[in-house]
Amino acid sequence: MKYVLASASPRRQELLTQAGFSFDVIPSAVKEKITKDIPSDVVMELAHQKALDVYESKIKDNPAYQGEDCIVIGADTIVSYRGEILGKPADTEEAREMIYKLQGKSHMVYTGVTVIAKSGDMVSASSFAEGTKVNVAPMTENEIEAYISTDEPYDKAGAYGIQGLFGKFIEGIKGDYFNVVGLPVHRLYEELKKFD
Repeated sequence: MKYVLASASPRRQELLTQAGFSFDVIPSAVKEKITKDIPSDVVMELAHQKALDVYESKIKDNPAYQGEDCIVIGADTIVSYRGEILGKPADTEEAREMIYKLQGKSHMVYTGVTVIAKSGDMVSASSFAEGTKVNVAPMTENEIEAYISTDEPYDKAGAYGIQGLFGKFIEGIKGDYFNVVGLPVHRLYEELKKFD
C-alpha cells in the first residue's frame, strides 16, 4: 500500500512519520473554493478538494502508482472563534487582532481529513472533521507584542501554533492535541483501517 500526503505541511509530515507511516508528499495545487459556512464543513470541503486534486492530477494515471493500492490523504485545519474562521494573518496588524481576540478565551480548532483509496479499478473516499476546544490564558500587551514580533504567527491559522512559542499560553485543551497541530492521528488511523 502506498500512502500519499496531499500537503506540504511539515507538521503533518512529522505527525505521520511519528505514527510510523511511510508516505510520498505531493502537495495539492488546487485553488481552494469555500462554499460552506460551518467551520467543520469548511475543513472537510477543503480537505476533499486537496485530496481529489492530487488523486486526479498526480495519481490516477501515473504509471508509478498503477498496479498498486494507494491512499491519498488530504487535510486542512482552521481556527474558529465564535463561528468566525481565523485564517493565516496577512500582516502584523492582522496577527495582533487575532491574538487579542483569542487571548483569555476559548476557541475551536477543526481539522478536516479526506482519504481517497484506490485498489485496482475501485476508488472510494471518506471524509471527517475533528474539533478540539482550546483555552488560551490572558496575555499582557507585552506578551502579545513579543509573540507577534517572531516569525511564528504568519504561517498559522489563527496566528498561532500550539507546538511552538505560543504553547506557554495554552491553559488547556479538550479533545485531540494532534488535531490542533494539524492532523488527528488516531482518528486518521481508525479511518485507514477501514480500507485494509
